Amino acid sequence: MKLLLAEDDPMIGASVERGLRLADFAVDWVRDGKAAELALDAGHYALLLLDLGLPRQDGLSLLKRLRAKDNLIPVLIVTARDAVADRVAGLNLGADDYLVKPFDLNELVARVHALIRRHAGRARREMRVGALVLDPLTREVTLEGRSVTLSQREFALLECLMESPGAVLSKEELEERIYGWEEEVSSNAVEVHLHKLRRKLGADWIRNVRGVGYKVTEPLARPLVP
Repeated sequence: MKLLLAEDDPMIGASVERGLRLADFAVDWVRDGKAAELALDAGHYALLLLDLGLPRQDGLSLLKRLRAKDNLIPVLIVTARDAVADRVAGLNLGADDYLVKPFDLNELVARVHALIRRHAGRARREMRVGALVLDPLTREVTLEGRSVTLSQREFALLECLMESPGAVLSKEELEERIYGWEEEVSSNAVEVHLHKLRRKLGADWIRNVRGVGYKVTEPLARPLVP
């Protein structure tokens, strides 16, 4: 799952980016408001972490422009401005949450997960498709109650597919959602990770819709052969 970080302070930005990557998020980091707007227009992100004091276009102006364009991406404002008026202004312009610097990275990650879950309309933190359960916070996957060990990329792919069970995602969409700008991606990386997922879960859990992409779906029960 990929996030956009809009933060001009190099030390804070590097720290937040590192913390989010350790939590298995892919992160694109921009240093000004104009770059953030261009990135949001061009890419798919699960959430925007937005500093207010950005150069070229401040955070509140960017937020106002996003909502005017009906861009409903969840927005977590992360700023040193702790005045009530600033919080009210951010929330009234369409921010979903507000976190004041300095903050604990664990709290930041928890708020990110909560906003993504809320945006997806899920009351529970776990994602479920039949007997397949994925917990984004604990990074655990179980199938019929048995733990399944996945690599970081395998987990990220499964998480993307389970966000919208039954929806078909193309190879390009999956690449866009699990890799950041600075990461090198081989041409068959997604296929390799999907192949490994099928071996661990069972081939029928991830279907290939020919010429379109991939989806996660509960396997059909096979009739008993007398």
